[in-house]
Amino acid sequence: MKKANLLIFLLLPLFCLAQSTLKLKGKITSQTKPLEWAEITISNLEGKIIEGTTSSQDGSFEINLKNGSYKIGISLLGFTDYENKISLEKDTDLGVMTLKENETKLVEVVIQSKKKTIEQKTDRLVYNFENNVTNVGGDALSAINSAPGVVVQNNTINILGKGTSRVMIDGRIIELTGEELNNFLKSISASDIKNIEIISNPPAKYEAEGTGGLINIIMKKGVRDSWKNTTTASYDQNKYGIFTLRDNFFYNKNKFRLSASVNGKTGYMNIEEFSKVYFEDGISNMSATTKMKNENLSGKFALDYDFSEKTTVGFQFINDRNNPDFQSDIVIDRYDTQNQLKNYTINKSYADRASGSLTYNAHLITKLDSLNRKLSFDVDYFNYNSKFDREFTANDYLADGTFVDVNQSGRNISNQDIHNWSFKADMEHPLQVLNLSYGAKMSFTNSVSDLLYYNTITGTPELDPLQSNRFNYTENNQAFYVNGDKKINEKWNFQVGLRLENTQTKGFSETLNQETVNNYLKLFPTVFASYKKNDNNTFTLNYGKRINRPRFDLLNPFRIYISSNSYSEGNPFLQPSFSDNFELGYSYKEILRTTVFVNAITNGYGVLFTSNPETNTQIVTRDNYFKSLNYGVGETYSATFADWWTSENSVYFLGAKTEFIKDINATPSNSLEIDFSTNNTFVLGKNSKLQIDFSYTPPYENGLYKIGYTSSFDIGFKQDLFNKTMQIAFLANDIFNTSYLKDFTSVVNGVKQVYDQNNSNRFVRLSVVYNFGNKKINVKERAFGNQDEKKRAN
Repeated sequence: MKKANLLIFLLLPLFCLAQSTLKLKGKITSQTKPLEWAEITISNLEGKIIEGTTSSQDGSFEINLKNGSYKIGISLLGFTDYENKISLEKDTDLGVMTLKENETKLVEVVIQSKKKTIEQKTDRLVYNFENNVTNVGGDALSAINSAPGVVVQNNTINILGKGTSRVMIDGRIIELTGEELNNFLKSISASDIKNIEIISNPPAKYEAEGTGGLINIIMKKGVRDSWKNTTTASYDQNKYGIFTLRDNFFYNKNKFRLSASVNGKTGYMNIEEFSKVYFEDGISNMSATTKMKNENLSGKFALDYDFSEKTTVGFQFINDRNNPDFQSDIVIDRYDTQNQLKNYTINKSYADRASGSLTYNAHLITKLDSLNRKLSFDVDYFNYNSKFDREFTANDYLADGTFVDVNQSGRNISNQDIHNWSFKADMEHPLQVLNLSYGAKMSFTNSVSDLLYYNTITGTPELDPLQSNRFNYTENNQAFYVNGDKKINEKWNFQVGLRLENTQTKGFSETLNQETVNNYLKLFPTVFASYKKNDNNTFTLNYGKRINRPRFDLLNPFRIYISSNSYSEGNPFLQPSFSDNFELGYSYKEILRTTVFVNAITNGYGVLFTSNPETNTQIVTRDNYFKSLNYGVGETYSATFADWWTSENSVYFLGAKTEFIKDINATPSNSLEIDFSTNNTFVLGKNSKLQIDFSYTPPYENGLYKIGYTSSFDIGFKQDLFNKTMQIAFLANDIFNTSYLKDFTSVVNGVKQVYDQNNSNRFVRLSVVYNFGNKKINVKERAFGNQDEKKRAN
């Protein structure tokens, strides 16, 4: 009997008494005839879509809802969108609703069809970039970089003032970081993206990983019983050329929903790096030029099937392959205290690289009743593997060019293999008092990395066991969350959540015979509140606690030599850092938006560019060495200066107070950081647009580092052809070649180091996009459950 009572207690939330449902119906027509395939959406008063359907052949529709207040939206290609507030207390017939056809006059068409570029929600900012010409023929990474308050630089994506951000697609975390994440995002066509959500404080439903919040990419969707194909071809010219071809196919009929895509890229890019190290006996000046292959092939397949009106099962598969081989020429010049060249080293290397990821997802979704109580289960498997084979020879020369000796000659072979299984259950449980959701997840990760070093200075490869290593790492995580959303009245809305995560990690270096174990149990609360004073003034306030776990490769203690006097090493004792994020927002007429935030980071970890003055050796390592209080104010302004000129402008003022919690023989320094950007769209004709963008960040100081200025000036042009089934676009990006990382400076152990890196940001692009088929498609994307593990793969 006790077991039976316990079972009833556990299952009770799933089978609470159903509330009575009400019928909402109506009919959609034009001025002359009924309209089929009109898309009807029902959302709450905050704009969150909770139900939807399409009109039948006679224009009629019917939706079941519980009593309450809603917004109804109706849209159909070629007609002006319709939106209105409704209140349901009984079965309601809205009668005939007539949509107006878009006028043919240019000015009126632009005004009626254009969406708001930026929309402020309770817990996120929505960026609609469809009017941004520079993204035509581009990819997801360039689209993210054009979002307000988001910066992409040096292989990282940051929400300004918050730190590195995670990226999702339709709620599915892309579990990669750095260069691998960028390559994956570059394989996604920007033309298939509906909008981008910037979630600086994610709710409890999402993993607590990542101090910089979430960037959620929402893909375009449509209606049932249709198919669509989009083909995009583009060519980028920097120092070298890169050709990209993408194709996306969607099919949706009856109980089946299918999507498939393939993306290919080939070409080269030029990378230039410069480094100066100011040793006591003179400067060491390094310059490196790398020709890197951009070779990528990726594909996705997704299938969903409706067993009934209440139950859906589905499967997704993603395969991404990269082959970024590169050839580098490195020159290290060494000067004496009189700035006279003493000697130099020339290091030539070639690397054969390959990496790939496989992602499988199976899921089941079932509606428990007509009140949108939903239960979903996910099973996910993720595998990431990389192979790296680098051969190099470094020769020493005197200042006059006389050959001295072979400084170093070797071959590095490294492999990494990561496997992850995760199991996740989520429950959406609307109640009379509030909208409740809760869920749980278990995740199991195993990572194996090995490194073999062969000394080839004699011409015969000899394995050096002291510079070879094998590192095994396991991480298991169990999580549970509960979240409640309550609309108090027409003005106030609250959301409160709590997430519990229990983590166990173990790392073992076979070569060093060193094992490190780390277990921790943490709570992560989230709070959101919004107040709509009137139609012109809205206020939001939120708080969230986050964790930033180290990537797997950063925990590997082994030393990897970059050059004969420069090496990088991981830290098996690296601990997670934590952040407490507070944010206050204000929106005036959704034209002027103000954000004030405070972000407190404890036990912060990062890269340390240290040195050994006795051996003139440069060392790249990682450590938990700081805590910081970051704060800032952001302003965004949406302006329409004329019928043919719209502008999106933003300026952020950021500050920080940093303290070093370890003695690293360095002094922190901070200054005001200013980030300014303006994006301007000009309508040149019925089917032509011009885009002019500019951004600028002056030099600033932050903690251990000083960073030089960056700026970018871009011009884009788009021409629509054949009733917009084809688009031709041209982009000149970073015309003055000033958007790269420069003057990245730190002083540790009394040694100053300055670093620059330019990854071919200046280029021109020609793109062609072609759409055919029935454009009214409906593809339901499904979130992958192993949300926190793949992104830390490298």
